Amino acid sequence: MSYCNWSKGDPLMEAYHDEEWGVPLHDDKKLFEFLMLESLQCGLSWMLMLKKREIFRECFAGFDYKRVARFTEEDVEKILAVPGMLRSPRKVTAVIQNAKCYEAVCEEFGSFDTYLWRFTDGKTVLYDGHKDGWIPVSNQLSEEIAKDLKKRGFRYLGSITVYSYLQACGVINDHGENCSCYDKINSAFPTVSLPCCEETGAVQYN
Repeated sequence: MSYCNWSKGDPLMEAYHDEEWGVPLHDDKKLFEFLMLESLQCGLSWMLMLKKREIFRECFAGFDYKRVARFTEEDVEKILAVPGMLRSPRKVTAVIQNAKCYEAVCEEFGSFDTYLWRFTDGKTVLYDGHKDGWIPVSNQLSEEIAKDLKKRGFRYLGSITVYSYLQACGVINDHGENCSCYDKINSAFPTVSLPCCEETGAVQYN
């Protein structure tokens, strides 16, 4: 079974895999959206996140982090009352807290894009073994970034969640070698090959 088979069988998942997952992102608004989708997903399925994506966009001002950072308790109550929205005050308030932290990072580094991609010198990482299907749940890179985000006040972003984020926004290319997206991404963006580094829970999918 190819690792990319997680996307098969549902049009929404297939479109996300083919058009978004693993493509290097450099737009701060989209990077915030992807980061918040990962934090909202904790304990839930990714399919649910995709199905509720438009609801999330409605609730969080299209993931405009500058606007979200100024949300109040009244906004939290309005969000929780939106039909189809997750009924988790903690996650909603975490998104608002994360937006404030995100804005602070942008002010410090000029953009979140600069902050994030400095961890890999602006290159997509190709880890040994990943293209053959050996995929971990976290590694040294995601642990380093997760610790730094926590230090900066971010919530619901542990090393496993951050690893998924790095996959999603193209910092790590974890498409299988037999997936057409693998070569398409590698030919269009700068990459760096690295050995597997303190990886946790690696499972072979091929």
